[in-house]
Amino acid sequence: MSHSTVPRSGTEADTTGKTPVASGGATGSREKRPSGKVSLRLRFRRDRVLLLMTLPAVLLVLLFNYVPILGNIVAFQDYDPYISDNGIVSMLHSPWVGIENFQRVFADSAFWSAVQNTLVLFFLQLVLYFPIPIVLALLINSVVRPRVRALSQAILYLPHFFSWVLVIAVFQQLFGGAGILSQLLRQHGYDGLDIMTDPNTFKFLITAESVWKDAGWGIIVFLAALSSVSPDLYEAAAMDGAGRWRRMWHVTLPALRPVIALLLVLRVGDALTVGFEQILLQRDAVGPGAAEVLDTFVWWNGVRNQDFGYAAAAGLIKGVVSLGLVLAANKVAHLMGEQGVYKK
Repeated sequence: MSHSTVPRSGTEADTTGKTPVASGGATGSREKRPSGKVSLRLRFRRDRVLLLMTLPAVLLVLLFNYVPILGNIVAFQDYDPYISDNGIVSMLHSPWVGIENFQRVFADSAFWSAVQNTLVLFFLQLVLYFPIPIVLALLINSVVRPRVRALSQAILYLPHFFSWVLVIAVFQQLFGGAGILSQLLRQHGYDGLDIMTDPNTFKFLITAESVWKDAGWGIIVFLAALSSVSPDLYEAAAMDGAGRWRRMWHVTLPALRPVIALLLVLRVGDALTVGFEQILLQRDAVGPGAAEVLDTFVWWNGVRNQDFGYAAAAGLIKGVVSLGLVLAANKVAHLMGEQGVYKK
């Protein structure tokens, strides 16, 4: 029998009959890999549906966020809106004063008082408010029963849909001079207290209101991040002898780290904005010395005192500093190995 007629074993036939072919060959896989960058025209045709879907959002951002930036020219003018019914015409005909408005801002002690109150509120909310959604998300994520978990989420983020008027009214009924707490103290022979009008506790009151209103809503982001963690990681950690706290420290928190870094960068960038409507509603109760922040300072001088150029200068300073804080915080996130708001 000739060598060509000798049957080969199945193993040999399998190993010799399958010849590896380079990807993209004539007889190999038909999958084609891009050899270079896709052209802009091709990407536009490929993503045209997604671009059309995002077009309304982009137009809204341009209309309400970027077009008003042109109005910052008012900060360099003695702006008079009554020159014309057209705001653009008023800007074109208002006298130019250069950096005079900025000099007035930096020389104003009320401005620096507003800066101090803003920074104190920011640090209080960063320390007392920012960690609470993380803790709540970890607690809810540890609940086994889905119904209990869903009910807890609904109860926690329901106050987010309340207006600040309603939130302040609830706190007034609890901690005001005629509130429930004050009445209980009087019934037991103690003097009543009015936390709502106390300048010394106002910053803690603002933080407590923010926690009650928005902490539950903040857990949604962290719960979404936790949902992407594979259960196999928890099972592997449990098989290695890790307890509940060990699993939380070595599995759960590392999964939340990118989200925490991103939200922290955004929170730092928003440091000089600490709740305009919330504070404005309670400003008269405690006085501007305790409640004046940068947003209310700009509103009071611009809208109430009609000093538009001065208020625009203060607002422009706030915007530039906020941008610097975002860039600095994002740089720190990159140094820590996180992506932050944008990649390197």
